[in-house]
Amino acid sequence: MGRSALTLSDVHAFYGDSHVLHGISLDLGEGRLLGLLGRNGAGKSTCMNVTVGLVQMRDGAIEVFGDPISKCQPEVMASRGIALVPQGRRIFRSLTVRENLAVASRKPARDAKAPWTIERVFDMFPRLRERKSQNAGLLSGGEQQMLAIGRALMTNPRVLLMDEPSEGLAPQIVAEVGRIIARLKTEGLSIVLVEQNIKLALDLADEVAIINTGEVVFTGTPAALQADEAVIAQHLGVF
Repeated sequence: MGRSALTLSDVHAFYGDSHVLHGISLDLGEGRLLGLLGRNGAGKSTCMNVTVGLVQMRDGAIEVFGDPISKCQPEVMASRGIALVPQGRRIFRSLTVRENLAVASRKPARDAKAPWTIERVFDMFPRLRERKSQNAGLLSGGEQQMLAIGRALMTNPRVLLMDEPSEGLAPQIVAEVGRIIARLKTEGLSIVLVEQNIKLALDLADEVAIINTGEVVFTGTPAALQADEAVIAQHLGVF
């Protein structure tokens, strides 16, 4: 068993007086992909936001490659190698594609094998190269998602969090995003994938976890989940 890239241990978080995460514990292995599933409002995005410091947890611990980062500010989380591809993309619409990538650039860790540069992002996303001087707000939905992924890669992350990357995309673009995620995993990036597209998540994941009302209710392999129709029906609402 390889070492852990990201560990959440007994994490509790609140929005005001609302207790939204109830002792969440998750483990992402190095070079692995963890699929994080659950209905809308289950707490998946809150997990991602806590991990990158956008929401402060009340109790618990977070570690990246064994390094405690609990309750750090977002810029500290980023410096430790965590990047988020946020739900809704949140690109800088008035900047060009190249400017969106450049503004996110961060020096890689000393042991990085293949640092991410603008040219390397363009190699992975040829359509972004074609539109490098175009304002990001004029891109298609699929191109904006590619830009959001590319922008996160420009931080040279060790752990990549992806929050609903297939949301609102046409099926052929979803398939392309899936191929990109699979390629990133083969290159050794450790990934947490939050998805409503259950098939996409199960096709890509090494392990899956289901969150329901702020609690982890299932962890296991994709095969184990697919074999348990009762868990799928109860917590995901599909058969």
